[in-house]
Amino acid sequence: MVREAIVLAGGLGTRLRSVVKDVPKPMADVNGKPFLEYLLTFLARQKIEKVVLSVGYRYEVIKDYFRNSFSGMKLVYSIEQKPLGTGGGIRNSFSFVDSNESFVLNGDTIFDIDMEKLYLFHKRKNSALSVALKPMKHFDRYGSVKLDQNNRIIGFEEKKYYESGLINGGIYLLNKNFFMSFDLGEEFSFEKDFLEKYYSFYAFYGLEFKDYFIDIGIPEDYEKFKKYAKRFLAN
Repeated sequence: MVREAIVLAGGLGTRLRSVVKDVPKPMADVNGKPFLEYLLTFLARQKIEKVVLSVGYRYEVIKDYFRNSFSGMKLVYSIEQKPLGTGGGIRNSFSFVDSNESFVLNGDTIFDIDMEKLYLFHKRKNSALSVALKPMKHFDRYGSVKLDQNNRIIGFEEKKYYESGLINGGIYLLNKNFFMSFDLGEEFSFEKDFLEKYYSFYAFYGLEFKDYFIDIGIPEDYEKFKKYAKRFLAN
């Protein structure tokens, strides 16, 4: 099992500005605790031992709050001096990762999956990149991910209204040497410039999980998580 994780926590939270001001998006207050604390609690439950926090905008707020450990996990900070995009943030963070694979998570999303199940799937497929996917109905906020019968990713469809489909749940298991072999520049999007660009050239795989999923990127879902948060901590 992989015991290291990168968390992308450098977001500005532009769409949350009406309810969250002057802090990085993952530090949005949820019932007296920052959202990132719930995400780190999830990682501790999964027996992750080291978390690399990819931070940028007002990173001191995160560092001052969490310091260098949380719930037995070592916390390391990969600091962006300028915005690098999700891809650039991951690339920077991998310099702090000891093993050849790491989980990668979005810092504004919780997808309450069994990460060991994703790891075993990843190994069984001998995959360089595996993605946790969430089935959804009646949605237009996300694009849709298409799989073949062997769970290989065969397509990404743009954001529009879908009756049902699979969305990218924002948890990846990624091979470090494979990812670092690409020269994509200093600033790039992991989703657009890597995942969606190279899936047809390399075997990337997706695994469906029906577990609880929340993305606090918009005020409505941020408010939804406030109502669910106590139950999440009690699980």
